[in-house]
Amino acid sequence: MCFNRFTTGPCNLCPRECGVDRKNGQRGFCLVDDKIILARAALHRWEEPCISGQTGSGAVFFSGCNLRCVYCQNFEIAAGRRGIQVSVERLAEIFLELQEKGAANINLVTPDHYVTDVKTAVLLAKEKGLALPIVYNCSGYEKREVIRSLSGIVDIFLTDFKYMDSGLAEKYSAAPDYPAVAKEALAEMVSVSGGPVFDEEGMMRKGVIVRHLLLPGHKRNAKDVVRYVYETYGDGVYISLMNQYTPFERLKENPDFRELCRRVTKREYETVADFAIGLGVTNAFLQEGETAQESFIPAFDGEGVERHFREDLGRE
Repeated sequence: MCFNRFTTGPCNLCPRECGVDRKNGQRGFCLVDDKIILARAALHRWEEPCISGQTGSGAVFFSGCNLRCVYCQNFEIAAGRRGIQVSVERLAEIFLELQEKGAANINLVTPDHYVTDVKTAVLLAKEKGLALPIVYNCSGYEKREVIRSLSGIVDIFLTDFKYMDSGLAEKYSAAPDYPAVAKEALAEMVSVSGGPVFDEEGMMRKGVIVRHLLLPGHKRNAKDVVRYVYETYGDGVYISLMNQYTPFERLKENPDFRELCRRVTKREYETVADFAIGLGVTNAFLQEGETAQESFIPAFDGEGVERHFREDLGRE
């Protein structure tokens, strides 16, 4: 696929189609221009077992986001407040460095607004010996044609499916079209990746994992997501039900989000998990114990990024 329409002139990479000229420093809804900004690149052991494995996933956290989730655990980088500028060449080096550290895969976290440069960096790294699966870790709010263009580049899609309720999508993420967009994107992810493939150690090599973060008080939305994904794709995708919702203090300042100012109860989570099992879902990841802790959120301190920072910028 030709990427010219994504890299020159108005940016229409994501469903927002802001049309801003990022090449000339304008910032779109994602809050970043065309410069690659990373907040962290390190081994990450808090993904699903078939992604993290024993050594950890090589997670590369990109700054900026095309959603406005009021409960976002990565809000500092989603809002573009944290990060270090790197070149495409440096990004490729980071992939290789993570491979040298024993990463199970290269895990691209919220990469969609840099997708063209990310593709270039992956190909460059592969020319230099990168042999790990590439994980596209995204919000689910993606353009179908962009996902299609990742064929041959991305092996695993680790995608959120946040809402089947457009009202909730508008209230919590400023994206009333999220359900429709996520359905289209997921269909393409399944097409691009094919069925799930695992190696002899149980690590995923290809496939799709659909995550849903249960929000307090929103069991119905969660059940609707699970039902849609399972009835549409059956065992062709894995479903990951997450109970790690963290009620940040900043939400208490806004009376519109009072319902989000508590953790998900054990009963709420078990109700949704039992619903999934009752539907017949067998390819699933369920969480146990206390996971709603801010300690599960990594420090966005530039780890793994800054080594050649001065070289990359050439003016620091």
